[in-house]
Amino acid sequence: MKVSERTTNLLKNYANINQSLEFRAGKVLRTVSPLNTILASVEIEEDFPQTFPIYELGRFLGTLDLFNNPELDFTDNGVSITDDNHEATYRYCGSSSMFQTPPEKDITFPDAEINFELSQDQFRKTINAANTLGLPEVIVEGNGSDIQLVVSDTGNVSSDIFSTKVGATDKTFRMIFKTENLNKIMEGAYNVSLSSKRISHFTRRGDSLQYWIALEQNSTYEE
Repeated sequence: MKVSERTTNLLKNYANINQSLEFRAGKVLRTVSPLNTILASVEIEEDFPQTFPIYELGRFLGTLDLFNNPELDFTDNGVSITDDNHEATYRYCGSSSMFQTPPEKDITFPDAEINFELSQDQFRKTINAANTLGLPEVIVEGNGSDIQLVVSDTGNVSSDIFSTKVGATDKTFRMIFKTENLNKIMEGAYNVSLSSKRISHFTRRGDSLQYWIALEQNSTYEE
């Protein structure tokens, strides 16, 4: 079996969420962060023939990079990786119980009170602003008329601020993300849904890639 460039890039993103991954038989890749604050799911073109655990996903991907157009063959205790001139065997870790694994099925998302579209440019500029200014939070804020993404530090009344208008609303809310969590989302345009139960859902437009990300406890929504 060969692994496409798209799947390789998705796996590199997953390695930022959790260093370990349980590959499951089939065409869906799921991962979850060690603290259960991020769950990701995507359908891929490859059909993995069996379930197997990889403890250091970045190391596994680095091994694949040593090959030109590698062919993968899965055995009971490892992956055989070959090209025209090279061969390697990469061993599975002992058990997926050694790390946090995602549920078998995607989350049943509660009714979302807030929905908006986030363009690739809006997302990129917001994350760049948060990283440039060194601010720990991104707030989705509704003031009864506009929805804005506000980069800030809720623990500092003198915090720098960067804001971007992303939609309209008749509701009032402050839904707070940790910047470090949003940094782990792949770049792109997303449909975003937020629930007052402090959970969010990001679906990349034109793709099957989805993220469910926990909102912070100081998030608020006015009924």
